[in-house]
Amino acid sequence: MAILTDHARVRMQQRGIPAAALDALLDFGRVRPARGGREIVFFDKRSRARLAKTGRLAAAEAERACKSYAILESDGAVITVGHRYRRIPR
Repeated sequence: MAILTDHARVRMQQRGIPAAALDALLDFGRVRPARGGREIVFFDKRSRARLAKTGRLAAAEAERACKSYAILESDGAVITVGHRYRRIPR
């Protein structure tokens, strides 16, 4: 489990993102740079396929987890998590 800020814990609870989904996101998700030296972690097509091969999450839970993202601080701490409603620009 990654280091979570208090803000990230609150957002996980508010947005209904379980810890198992966050762990899968951090293990299999794609990392891209974000503003301010931070990083965004999200599922793309390849990372979804890798998650599906492992069978780590149930199908319904994996589908929901694949629509989430996390913002990481430069030291690796999770700042916030949420659900993606738009495409992440590259």
